Amino acid sequence: MQHTNALIDNFDPQNALILMKLKAVYALLLGTSLLSAPSIAQTKVAAAAAKPAAQGKIKFTEFDLPNGLHVILHEDHSTPIVTVSVMYHVGSKNEDPQRTGFAHFFEHLLFEGSENIGRGEYMKLVQANGGQLNANTSQDRTFYFETLPSNQLELALWMESERMFQAKIDEVGVETQRKVVKEEKKQSYDNRPYGQLLNVVFENLFTVHPYRWSPIGKEQYIDQAKISEFMDFYKTFYVPNNAVLVIGGDITEASAKPLIEKYFATIPRGTKDIPRPTQVEPAQTAEKRTTFYDNVQLPAVILAYHGAAMGSDDFYALQLLNQLLSQGKSSRFQKEIVDKQQKALAVGAFALPNEQPGAVMMFGIANMGTKPEELEKIMDDEIAKVLSTPLTDAEYKKLMNQIENDFVSQNGRVAGIVENLATNYTYFRDANLINTELNKYTKITKEDLQRVAKKYFTKENRLVVYYLPKAEEKK
Repeated sequence: MQHTNALIDNFDPQNALILMKLKAVYALLLGTSLLSAPSIAQTKVAAAAAKPAAQGKIKFTEFDLPNGLHVILHEDHSTPIVTVSVMYHVGSKNEDPQRTGFAHFFEHLLFEGSENIGRGEYMKLVQANGGQLNANTSQDRTFYFETLPSNQLELALWMESERMFQAKIDEVGVETQRKVVKEEKKQSYDNRPYGQLLNVVFENLFTVHPYRWSPIGKEQYIDQAKISEFMDFYKTFYVPNNAVLVIGGDITEASAKPLIEKYFATIPRGTKDIPRPTQVEPAQTAEKRTTFYDNVQLPAVILAYHGAAMGSDDFYALQLLNQLLSQGKSSRFQKEIVDKQQKALAVGAFALPNEQPGAVMMFGIANMGTKPEELEKIMDDEIAKVLSTPLTDAEYKKLMNQIENDFVSQNGRVAGIVENLATNYTYFRDANLINTELNKYTKITKEDLQRVAKKYFTKENRLVVYYLPKAEEKK
């Protein structure tokens, strides 16, 4: 699956500080959590991992271990680098409503160490061997990865097997990470301009589905939880039969498979049933509106629509519609709202890549002197044009060129291939979607786009948020 950072990167704001803040908010959307600043050696490793992989069909092999762990191997000998990743099929939607934030908390907690890795040694081991590591949590999955010189493959496999089977979960580690997560929440959400945007949208758009809370969750639930609850969550979700191990880079199946079996085959299969949410969000029948006041200088308007699940035909169409509205300087929002009418400093539109039907969000940061009502009307006018008038041939061709370029870019990096293989298997049990997904976009017609726009971009199906400066609350 593609990421949509381009929607942010193609903004042309007059104020660089606003852009920086928006990128930070968007990073939260993707669940990104930077664990440590890379060293010079790590930067070289990252640069090597980002070098283009061979174009054309992406080759890989896959197999299962008896304990249920699925393994995918992708060979690329262009650089002596390997990326090792484990994706667990657990995110914030798997949490108890009275224990939100658990999945994100575990993203941090599982770096505390294991029976054989000292507390705080995960990062030191990788960095000392010239590599880098990171992890992130979304509403649907948790993703760990390391990029190292390929002669350190065994180190990475050993470390991930330790995380899966013998993670250190005790009072010291829990208390340490409680402080870390609270500080992250304070910096990334509470004290960052527009930092509450996602929480406001999720809490108001959804009523019964667990997408109604964001991965950061509520800090009081982490404080209330007992060690036994953390252990139960670990034994339920961080098990081989709820994970996929993906390795990409300078490897061979003959050399990698014995190491994988050595470190993972003896890990027992999870014995607990893995709970999956069954709640279905009821169809919304009337527009919702809310106002939120925060420490911002410029108002923002957010239009959030109920969307489609990843992998569905409608999801691909919604992705293209959002590109039409906001990707690039020639996109409709950019040309009309930012450039021509100069009513917004920045605009964006994106469909959240959720496993189950999630949200499509459009937003504008108002220019100085622009009222939120004005900005909402202009955004609505552009949406109305999509509903009433088919795309031109030139616009349609441009969309297809953009999507093909995005695919080449995303799958031109070993790290991107590794993540896409993991995501496609986790959500769809179809790793080969990495080679066929582009066809799902290219088969969408102009008529399909207009039909999907009329289905989802209705006022009855949306939430309107006015995100306003706190100074206006007192007026």
